[in-house]
Amino acid sequence: MQEATWLEELENKALDIKRVKAIFEEAKGNAKVESMIAMNLSLRTSVYDPMKEKSEEMSYLLEQLAHSQSMEARWAVAKNPHTSVEVLTLLSKDKVNLVRALVACNPHTPTEILDNFFSDEKIVRDGLSGNPNTSEKLLDTLSDDSDKMVRLRVAENPSTSKATLEKLTQDSVVDVQKAALKNR
Repeated sequence: MQEATWLEELENKALDIKRVKAIFEEAKGNAKVESMIAMNLSLRTSVYDPMKEKSEEMSYLLEQLAHSQSMEARWAVAKNPHTSVEVLTLLSKDKVNLVRALVACNPHTPTEILDNFFSDEKIVRDGLSGNPNTSEKLLDTLSDDSDKMVRLRVAENPSTSKATLEKLTQDSVVDVQKAALKNR
């Protein structure tokens, strides 16, 4: 019964962060509640205002949830803009490819971590190709990827070099060509 109450409370993204932390402490180890806590934290963040809701409690919860048995909790942490580099480093080694892919997409993931994703699965390379922290060298290599979505994200990436964009204007896929022309 307590779980149902917590889950209902956590649906409210305006729930006081101190209450969210208290629920976490009471429900530690409950994968369903941990997943909902991570989703609550995600709903509080904004791509338009990355500092929104940043707090000690948020940082603490993200660090703790990175160790959750819940894959949903870990992927929500991986994509959160408030996740620390240390936690992103931990999650970059996650056994679940979707978690690693979301680390690859996170714009706060450092280049050194992104470099390690180059030989990972397609879903992870896909995230890597769109991250503005991906090195020019990797973006150039990814511009030859057999997957058109990877090439499209490289063409849209603001960190892609002019030379690589020029090459992509000749891509066999029209959408890749258009994106490269728009980004030059």
